[in-house]
Amino acid sequence: MFTGTKLCFMFVAIVLLVSCGGCQRSSPPQITIRLADSYKPELVEGRVPSLPPPPRTEWRFDGAAPSPAPEKFAETRGWEAGSGIADLKIKDGHLAGRTTNDFPILHLERTAGLEDRDSLHSIEVRLRVSAGNNLTVAFDNSEKVDFNDDLVGYARDFWDIKTPIVPGDQIQTYTLRSPYSEASSKMRHIFIRPTDASGTQFEIESIRLIFRKEYLSGVSSGVGWQGLSEVYRDTIVARTPEKIRIPVRLSKHPWLDLNLGTVENEPVTFRVGVSLGNHTSEDPLLEKTVTTPHRWELSQVDLRRFAGQKVTVSLSLESGKKGAVGFWGSPIIRNSRMMPAEATSDRNLADRPQGVIVIWADTLRRDHLDVYGYARPTAPNLRQMAANGLLFQDCVSQATWTKVATPSLMTSLYPISHGVHDFYDRLPAAATTLAEIFQQAGYATLSMSSILFTGKFTNLHQGFDEVHEDRSLPDLRSSKTARVYVDRLLPWLETHREVPFFVFFHIADPHDPYRPYPPYDTLWADASRLEEHEHQNREVRKFISDPLLKLFGMPSREELTKAGYDPDAYAAVDRDLYDGSIRAMDAEIGRLSERLRMLGLDRKTLVVFLGDHGEEFLEHGRMFHGQSVYGELTNVPLILWGADVVPRHAVIQETVETIDLMPTILEISRLPVPAGIQGKSFLPLFASSSSDSNAVDASPRWTHRAITEKAVTPSPVGAPPPRDTESYSIVLDGWKLIYNPRRPAGKPEYELYEERKDPLNQRDVAGENPEVVKRLTKELSAWRTKVQAERLKPDAESSKGLSQEELERLRSLGYIQ
Repeated sequence: MFTGTKLCFMFVAIVLLVSCGGCQRSSPPQITIRLADSYKPELVEGRVPSLPPPPRTEWRFDGAAPSPAPEKFAETRGWEAGSGIADLKIKDGHLAGRTTNDFPILHLERTAGLEDRDSLHSIEVRLRVSAGNNLTVAFDNSEKVDFNDDLVGYARDFWDIKTPIVPGDQIQTYTLRSPYSEASSKMRHIFIRPTDASGTQFEIESIRLIFRKEYLSGVSSGVGWQGLSEVYRDTIVARTPEKIRIPVRLSKHPWLDLNLGTVENEPVTFRVGVSLGNHTSEDPLLEKTVTTPHRWELSQVDLRRFAGQKVTVSLSLESGKKGAVGFWGSPIIRNSRMMPAEATSDRNLADRPQGVIVIWADTLRRDHLDVYGYARPTAPNLRQMAANGLLFQDCVSQATWTKVATPSLMTSLYPISHGVHDFYDRLPAAATTLAEIFQQAGYATLSMSSILFTGKFTNLHQGFDEVHEDRSLPDLRSSKTARVYVDRLLPWLETHREVPFFVFFHIADPHDPYRPYPPYDTLWADASRLEEHEHQNREVRKFISDPLLKLFGMPSREELTKAGYDPDAYAAVDRDLYDGSIRAMDAEIGRLSERLRMLGLDRKTLVVFLGDHGEEFLEHGRMFHGQSVYGELTNVPLILWGADVVPRHAVIQETVETIDLMPTILEISRLPVPAGIQGKSFLPLFASSSSDSNAVDASPRWTHRAITEKAVTPSPVGAPPPRDTESYSIVLDGWKLIYNPRRPAGKPEYELYEERKDPLNQRDVAGENPEVVKRLTKELSAWRTKVQAERLKPDAESSKGLSQEELERLRSLGYIQ
């Protein structure tokens, strides 16, 4: 459809537009019809033009002071100079100042609009700056902020709203988009970092917050990626009293799967009707009034009496307020009991699993699961799954923090190739994700994200009908997400029990803060020691040098010693709590497997359980993750369970990588494997399994090396330290070579370990095995040359040649910015 570089973007909303006007009776039946893809402006009856916008939320520094004038910092219209800013004043109608370090902060405390539930669409800043690379914005809802606290530089979510700046003499307009629909009521404090350079002059003409109602007032109805309470869907946005009439041809067992929502305080009534052929008379099938804004309400419409016919589906809105906005969230006509094999008339594909659930467990060490020999029974449900499924003894992650590891899982590309290395990096829209393949095949697709890295902040919403971002969770300060997300997943499975589905289920229970909810908080941790441990954690933060690790409370062995604490005793308490968190997570996985059995989906669903990376507990002097490529971080669990194709009671000893999951899952599902992936399907390893064997012998042709990357991360926020080091590891033939091209003084360029005998990489044997070092170095060098040549082009390059309409569609869904 497109020419030039890989511009199909594997993006069904553009590439596979559905129009029943072109349907032929001889065409194979469609598994799904996505009404958002069929939307056209000419299908809207009674189209409502844009409306007058509500009053702006804006700070200007020319003319008279606003009324009411700010009580604090009246001379600067309420804006306060924080860390790194001097000489702040209003000069010639601009807020001007000078930066004294590379993390200067401006602050304003909002006093109006805090009761409004309207959500933020974008931030507009008119700015002139003499030097620097980036403008950054953050928000916080605390009652007070302390600029003497050096953690303020790491305010909420590590300053995740950023845009490049152009230094010079001209005022420039910069528009920033938050990865979240930040609620106005949660934006008590605004922080602006006007530049990231020290010794710089800056002048701000205006700062404007554009909320969603203001933004929507200026646009007509259409399609976009919309969120309510941080649950996002591909949405048809319409206004009262518009009616959208979409012609479609229905298949065997059709039903309309959709969610309804609004941002209005007034009631909005949603109606769905169906008319046959070109008739204007309609059968009313749904009428539902929504009175609570900012939440989705699930609705299902039975279309079976129109099966096999050409019909027109109408979506209409009504309200006492003309122009009131209504959201038709992911309106999709699905077909029950219909798999892709039926749609292609390929009866040989009927053995594929109906559903696939990938459980991506954050920060989970392989050696802390009893199924891998750990002394504590941390995961009895996972042990049972492995006993009735397939256990992999040696799975290696491609990165040791979630930001980088997740794109590798979803694209089957190494980090060098997919381009996500640092905090602000986004997966190029040209990437083909696992979710997109399933969505194009007609599967219902759902993502549940426990941290911002696995959602749209990294562009990992590609291919999903529905995405739950981490801020949809009730307690943002807790890492214990499995219980809440299982609560949401179970009814979703009930709704979609008769259609093909793909679920990406990211849970973060093992992540810090480690302390789980009762009774797991004292399952192995001594309750009498917990209060003292929390006191030690507060005290040791004074000795932690890195601001990010200080924020997380992650001391090194050296810093614990400086604080006067026993490092091993301190780490032991954290390990006890960590193990309790794993047990709590395991209980929720047990609930999920139980429901699959009750729904009759256990033998029809492929469940893939794996960790994204591990966690350090001072094995190499540090705590946390992302800092190295040692075994406690790279070795992750992998279990396959459920679908009939999975061998029972089997163990695979051979080394596999997380990037191998995508081609394996697609091959099991009989779906096309996209060109250019770098993983390798391990389905051949299933061949020699038997129900009564204890191990699966590897195919004689299976030779596989596993690579992990730790890149330089120049961004001063978000990425785990050390940010100026670079490491690669390669596992092959029982050896593990670590290459450190950029390293601190005293660290060797090459390290070598016997991987099976020394999985935590404690004894470096490089000096004893120079030939092995030489051979693996050659392998690693060849790999680097190959994957660098296969690097995806960034969006700025790959979007060339797209029409303006196509670009706007991609932008509306957040695929490019």
